[in-house]
Amino acid sequence: HILKTIILGQILSLFICGTAVTSQYLAEKYQVNTPMFQSFINYSLLLLVYTTMLAFRTGSDSLWQILKQRWWKYIFLGLADVEANYMIVKAYQYTTLTSVQLLDCFGIPVLMALSWFILRARYRLIHFLAVAICLLGVGTMVGADILAGRQDSEGSDVVIGDVLVLLGASLYAISNVSEEYIVKNLSRVEFLGMVGLFGTIISGLQLAIVEHREIMRIPWNWKIVLLFTVFALCMFGLYSFMPVVIKVTSATSVNLGILTADLYSLFFGLFLFFYNFSGLYILSFVIIMVGFILYCSTPTRTAEPTALPQPSSAGLDNAALKLEENDSETPGITVQFTRGETVVVSSD
Repeated sequence: HILKTIILGQILSLFICGTAVTSQYLAEKYQVNTPMFQSFINYSLLLLVYTTMLAFRTGSDSLWQILKQRWWKYIFLGLADVEANYMIVKAYQYTTLTSVQLLDCFGIPVLMALSWFILRARYRLIHFLAVAICLLGVGTMVGADILAGRQDSEGSDVVIGDVLVLLGASLYAISNVSEEYIVKNLSRVEFLGMVGLFGTIISGLQLAIVEHREIMRIPWNWKIVLLFTVFALCMFGLYSFMPVVIKVTSATSVNLGILTADLYSLFFGLFLFFYNFSGLYILSFVIIMVGFILYCSTPTRTAEPTALPQPSSAGLDNAALKLEENDSETPGITVQFTRGETVVVSSD
């Protein structure tokens, strides 16, 4: 089970790596910064595939019934997911890569707290120790970035950037907890179909407001189209595959596993962007994986809902009432005493 969890988590990390590398290549090579447009493409793919699947369903889990019963909940979920993606990418314009990597981990304790109260997950000491080890690995990775000169110069407004990262990480946590609840209690197709529907609407409106000028300035050619296509496929694969992994594990486990995505992006960056290499990157990968394995080694438990206490014994009145309620189900018993010592018991 641990090996399966590790493999699934690293597949998600590779999808995230693909989105990060293509986005960075678009920004550095062609000066294309369109995070909302890229998200809109992904949500549109989810709409075409999964919302269409819901549209062909009938019965209680059809698209119409889902919208009629839970439409307002999915509006909030779609809003949280869209803005989480946008805020994290937007933060890079204001603060440093180091700050984003460190503060993005804020989503993990938020996720654990939400899982505790909403999903009734109960953690053991080993889980908190494992999370601390994973965060230590992230700290090692950030130290390696600084030594390798990847920390970037100061952003235009570090405070705004840091606040955006914290908000984005918190919204990601809300989205992931909602995803775990829906996937485990309803269905994966419902989650992806609803996120695709409302994500397309919300990102489309926001795109028209904040990014229409940037889209007009894109110097379109086949390489840019290819980069957008690879990004969209990686993001679509990430969204489609993550519910499968969450159903097998949990949202917290998934978020710990994908901490290695930055390291995969770095390894690609060594060849594409000529990053400087540091042995601390290997050490940080090992530390994160040790913490992840430690977390997965002990399953969390789910608290049972508190039941109302039942009386240990019923009084005479309650017992008589109970007999009256069950009179139609329990045959009546008649006891007759004869002159001798024999007792005759007959049933009606």
